This record gives sequence, structure tokens and C-alpha cells, in this order.
Amino acid sequence: MSESISQTRSDRLASDIAEAILTGELVPGSKLDEHTLATRYGVSRTPVREALKQLAASGLIDAKPRRGATVTHITSLQLEELFVAMGELEGTCARLSALSMTPIERRRLEALHDQMGEMAQGKEQAAYANANTEFHSAIYFGSHNSVLTEMATGLRRRLAPFRRAQFRSAGRLRRSHTEHDVVVKAILRGDAAAAHVAMLRHVSLVEDAFEKLSGDVAGSIAKASPSRR
Repeated sequence: MSESISQTRSDRLASDIAEAILTGELVPGSKLDEHTLATRYGVSRTPVREALKQLAASGLIDAKPRRGATVTHITSLQLEELFVAMGELEGTCARLSALSMTPIERRRLEALHDQMGEMAQGKEQAAYANANTEFHSAIYFGSHNSVLTEMATGLRRRLAPFRRAQFRSAGRLRRSHTEHDVVVKAILRGDAAAAHVAMLRHVSLVEDAFEKLSGDVAGSIAKASPSRR
């Protein structure tokens, strides 16, 4: 039980630190000291250590033994390449799920999708973001291809902070659920080609939503900063 609680705490902490990085509160080059972060977020150093491992895997920070961790600068090209790869992997998983999902897997996917619709309607951002991970994972496993599932899951971990950040964009929950609806309907009727196209489009729109949010944040920071001219 204690391990589960600790993992949940580290996940939440990783999300909080990622948000501080993505909103510009922690700028590239900033050093992330375990003691300072533990004090800042009111936790022990153990969940901080675990959170930094997660963020290092996503590429948001660079962690080196005995040298500590620093916030990295991820270029738009690097992020674009990650999203393109994610789209191709998830599109393939969706296509195979349309062909391979068992009846019970399809019912579970549909039930989860319906629940997420209620979350989107109620603007339950945190709950929707958590369910979103479960939704996409169900499609990975529904492909019944362990190699693809492992690859998609690993890449999703790297993109997790960026995919989670998109939900701060106004109206994004409902748009995300509408995009999911097209994917789910294609999978349920066994239309592999349509499922593939719908998932590719969904991931591209996720990237667009994050880029728009990043642009808005960057603009806000620029306006708030004193002019150096």
C-alpha cells in the first residue's frame, strides 16, 4: 500500500514540476535541487527523486549522477518528431484494435469513453487526463501486439507532460472527447482504415493544442517581463 501511495505522490509531483517547466516558471538551464523541490512542494526527497526520474525519461530535464538535474530546452523540431512517431504508433494500434479487440475489450473501451464524456462535460480536467492515459493504453493493448504496445507505452511516457498540458487549453476536453468518439466508433464497427486515420488526426490535433497553449504562455511571459531595450 505504501509503495502505491508513494508512486501516486511522485506522479502528482512530476506533473506539478512539468507544469512549472511548461509554463515558463522553471526556465531552461534552471537547476533542480532535490532538497529545494522537497521544501517547495512539501514532500520528502524520495518522491522528488522518483519524479525527477520520470521527467528525465520525458526529456524535460537532464539528470546526471553527482551533477544534479537541470531543465532542458526541447526544440519544436524535436517535439514534432516525437508527435509524428506517436501518431504513427497509435494509428497502427488503433487499426489493429479494430481488427483484433475482443468483444469485452470493445465494451470496456466504449464504457470508458462514455465516462470520459461526463468528465469532459463537467470540466473535470485531472480526472479526464488520468482516464485519457487509460483510454489510449486500452487501444495499445487492444492491438494484441506486445511489441507495438511496449513501444507506444514508452513513447507516451516521454510525451506525457506535453499531452497532459493540452487540457489546460479552453474547450480542449470536449474537443478531445469528440476526436475520441470518431476513433471509438471506427474500432467498434471494425473499420481498421477509419480507426487509423482518426487516431492519426487526433494525435496531430493534440500537438496543435499543445503548440497553441505554449504560444499563449510564451506571449504572456513576454508581456509580463520588463523590456530590455
